[in-house]
Amino acid sequence: MLDKVVIANRGEIALRILRACRELGIKTVAIHSEADRDLKHVRLADESVCIGPAPSTQSYLNVPAIISAAEVTDAMGIHPGYGFLSENADFAERVEDSGFVFIGPKSESIRIMGDKVAAINAMQKAGVPCVPGSDGALGDDADTNLRIAHEIGYPIIIKAAGGGGGRGMRVVHSEAALLSSISLTKTEAGSAFGNDTVYMEKYLEHPRHVEIQVLSDGQGNAIHLGERDCSMQRRNQKVVEEAPAPGITEEQRNRIGAVCVNACNQINYRGAGTFEFLYENGEFYFIEMNTRVQVEHPVTEMVTGVDIVKEQLYIASGEPLRLKQEDIVLRGHAIECRINAEDSKTFMPSPGKITRYHPPGGPGVRVESHIYSDYVVPPHYDSMIGKLITHGDTRDTAIARMRGALSEMVIEGINCNIALQMDIMKDAAFQAGGADIHYLEKKLGLS
Repeated sequence: MLDKVVIANRGEIALRILRACRELGIKTVAIHSEADRDLKHVRLADESVCIGPAPSTQSYLNVPAIISAAEVTDAMGIHPGYGFLSENADFAERVEDSGFVFIGPKSESIRIMGDKVAAINAMQKAGVPCVPGSDGALGDDADTNLRIAHEIGYPIIIKAAGGGGGRGMRVVHSEAALLSSISLTKTEAGSAFGNDTVYMEKYLEHPRHVEIQVLSDGQGNAIHLGERDCSMQRRNQKVVEEAPAPGITEEQRNRIGAVCVNACNQINYRGAGTFEFLYENGEFYFIEMNTRVQVEHPVTEMVTGVDIVKEQLYIASGEPLRLKQEDIVLRGHAIECRINAEDSKTFMPSPGKITRYHPPGGPGVRVESHIYSDYVVPPHYDSMIGKLITHGDTRDTAIARMRGALSEMVIEGINCNIALQMDIMKDAAFQAGGADIHYLEKKLGLS
């Protein structure tokens, strides 16, 4: 087992990793920016190292500084959490070349899955169902691109191969707009991601976002932990997640789960990962694989009883997967609401001092957050300040517990989105289950 780990992240996920390490007797090193010296996990870690000024480019994205922190503290491994460098293949390679264990997949897996075209090609070879599309990068020949779009059928969507987080996408409804849309997306992709490669897919008009959580040890053993529904989204950013997905049958779960497990073995995947699908009319269509722990991993943990972060640490230590597929039994239902420091109506970020904080409690309630009274939310990073998770024997119970927990939660001094989350929990379409990825934006008047 690893004896000391650098936590190369901040906020609630850094605290989550620290707690998992503590349970396993692993010492922790908290790296932090100058703005984050008062973060909870920094205070709780065995050691801490300031790696630079507040801007993430000078701290949490500063690879030499992170490697140096591991060197001076004699750490064995580096856990990247999510965001920042977690899906940066060059970082993973640099970590391992420097003699440390990267707590995640091998760099080649991250590199393949980080390029959407390469990922789709790999998944097609592994038998994973994909959205009908160009089956590769688009070239510069206008007639060829027009023909491909015609064969797929409008509407289509142009996507950046190096994109992510909902960026680098453009929907095209007619042939007249196709060529200019390709050109614009290529330009934007080159500027945002340093890679102007784009590809084309059929645009599904009423899909849900359903994803499969996997664990694989890179030694020929892999399992899936069921699915999550993440269809409540705003501008392609998830707002509410739940497990299992409403309306997915056990037969469907087993079928698509087995496909994902087979793909893990085919690509020799190591660690935790998530296969993301669009789900429409009973069919799953692969869109991407996230090669890291997900923000929404707690809902899967609540219904399976599996500690995903601890399993990451076991796998990174070289141990074979400790679980078999028959060990995984889904019990009840779990829902997660992301708590963001932002206005519920305008979605403008709201940094500043939290003057009063009271977390909720009660049966089936879990809070993942790094905040506390008098904590100052900095303006430099993502606005998410916590996650509220509830679990119940049924989906209705989980929703009722979430409404109760949201009503108990007090965060004063800044704006946050508790009111929005309460509105969603009371929404008839959400309560019925199965709303598509466009529902929330339409509800909010954003589309």
